[in-house]
Amino acid sequence: MMRFDTNLTTMYGSRGILEALEAAKADGFDAVECRSPFDAPKEAVADALKRLGIRMVQFNTPMGDYAAGDRGIGCRPGRAEEFRASIAQALDYAEALGVEQLNCCAGLMQPGEDRTELEEQLCENLAFAAAHGAELGVRIQLEPINLVDTPGILIATLADAERILDQVGHPNLYLQFDFYHQQVMAGDLARSYDRVKHRVNHVQIADNPGRHEPGTGEIAYGFLLGHLEQSGYSGWVGLEYVPVESAGEGLGWLAAYRDGKL
Repeated sequence: MMRFDTNLTTMYGSRGILEALEAAKADGFDAVECRSPFDAPKEAVADALKRLGIRMVQFNTPMGDYAAGDRGIGCRPGRAEEFRASIAQALDYAEALGVEQLNCCAGLMQPGEDRTELEEQLCENLAFAAAHGAELGVRIQLEPINLVDTPGILIATLADAERILDQVGHPNLYLQFDFYHQQVMAGDLARSYDRVKHRVNHVQIADNPGRHEPGTGEIAYGFLLGHLEQSGYSGWVGLEYVPVESAGEGLGWLAAYRDGKL
């Protein structure tokens, strides 16, 4: 049986992290992930996790100025020092919150930029993050993100991510496999996962179109979750979807899965 954690950012996005933790617990979740825990002091987040009996599985390393259009700074030229400071901050929070894995967002390629230069910068930064994460036992991940939702994202396909992982060559750098992003970009989900599963540390799910809960779109999650189990995947499955109504009202699919009826 798969282990699920809820993504606070997508499932409880109208709430701050502390309020979102309360809502997730009320909906029956004991494990969570999020885009960013940095809006609240690490001590306050740690206290809430302990009080509620919730495990924080992972979060993203700082993504730059999100409101201004940043979607990660890993590939951005001239921002290496900012990136290194962001890794220090992320690892500081990870240690305080008991988090053992971080997703490092590559960032965008602007029109006219040289892809090779951006990938070189990304590799340098990921090598730094992987090495410093290893010192604390924190795994670093890279995630391909679809170009429809995030135009210009540098790492959009499995091939992109594999190329970067190969170039970095660090044993503490892993792949984050999001079935929603993969469906938008390429489909062929089960075989695509099987090809890269030796590199996968974390899985995320949402249905397509709409990025809503399983059962609202075209992805056969009853089959795919069974396939993950049979493949021997033992990590977490992050529920990174936007509920059609509320998070709690959209959990019928999870009850069906646990009853063997999905």
